[in-house]
Amino acid sequence: MPARSSVLRRLGLALAVLIMPARAFAQETDMSTLPAAPLGNMPHNLSPWAMFMAADWVVKSVMIGLAVASLVTWLILVAKLLELTGAKIRARQALRAVTNAPTLEAALKALGRRRGAGAILLAAAEEEVRLSLDALDRAGGEGLKERVSSRLSRIQIAAGRRLARGTGVLASIGSTAPFVGLFGTVWGIMNAFIGISESQTTNLAVVAPGIAEALLATAIGLVAAIPAVVIYNVFARSIAGYRQVLADAAAGIERLVSRDLDYRGLAEDRS
Repeated sequence: MPARSSVLRRLGLALAVLIMPARAFAQETDMSTLPAAPLGNMPHNLSPWAMFMAADWVVKSVMIGLAVASLVTWLILVAKLLELTGAKIRARQALRAVTNAPTLEAALKALGRRRGAGAILLAAAEEEVRLSLDALDRAGGEGLKERVSSRLSRIQIAAGRRLARGTGVLASIGSTAPFVGLFGTVWGIMNAFIGISESQTTNLAVVAPGIAEALLATAIGLVAAIPAVVIYNVFARSIAGYRQVLADAAAGIERLVSRDLDYRGLAEDRS
């Protein structure tokens, strides 16, 4: 029991040591006499435009660059959407003509004067057949089939590459915009801390505007990056589908060429 009472006395002394300075400070200090925060310096307008106008020139440059990148993203969306829609419609028309035609000549007549990669595939196959007619009797049709397949594959690759042009910009914007916005945020927060050091106060009126302007740069970076990534992924899937339609059309054209060669050989045998 004496040991227990000794421990209790020591705990009481420790609590008294901790509580006495706080009581002394409360007695000596009248909270009503402390200086109030200068309300006149509090920012009245923290709208995005006001924060942009009040930002440092480096942060302003970052925000302007990100806004331009976002504008480029939406322009690419509109342009590539129109281009991709038209290319898909023409490719499906060519595939339908090739699938329903019994011969290469019939497919060309069914497609008419329509344009697009499918029409280019048919024209290339017809040209290769025409150039090889004189050698068919002696060389056979295997070489013609290889040449047609080679030309069609190169046309498909060129058409896919042409349609994918511009989507790399979306990938670049989506991957770099958050880091550019983060750079603007870091720069703005550095300026905010410099302002705190110069004013020698942690008043919210001094700290809040600079930090808000810095965070606005990150927000604009995310606004520019997220749509760019989503649009890039949508275009990547759509272009892959377009390439598949072209591949089906090319395979159908190769079948038509092979069928024409077989009927040609059959006609020669009968004669």
